[in-house]
Amino acid sequence: MIGAQLIRFVFVGAVVNVALYAMYLLLSWRTLGSEAAMTVTFCLGVLLSFLANRKLTFQHHGRHVGPLLRFGLCYTVMYIANFAILWFFALRLGFPHQLVQACAMAVLAVASFVSQKYWVFRATALQVAPLIARTG
Repeated sequence: MIGAQLIRFVFVGAVVNVALYAMYLLLSWRTLGSEAAMTVTFCLGVLLSFLANRKLTFQHHGRHVGPLLRFGLCYTVMYIANFAILWFFALRLGFPHQLVQACAMAVLAVASFVSQKYWVFRATALQVAPLIARTG
């Protein structure tokens, strides 16, 4: 089960993150600074990720409100971490913001999978009962 979910998570994440990274580069190139561009793309990414991962990756069929609140909290923490990484490595240490953002996205993707698998979209007793009945 983890293997199939991980493959779907990587696929969904790759599609969403490639599009968001391209948008980040475009916004930071002419329109916005790196922090503002990261904020815009991060917010859009949270919405797209919730919808795609709920439906495609974890095939969650429970209520929407609880997972959405947990997802929001999870990504609030990830936003703060992403902002801190970008600020520290790009603005304070002088690394290219494009490289820093790409690395931050990779590291935060791992944290995202773990938190979504075991906390945001965790299976409840009501979701697991029909699976047990079918296998029993």
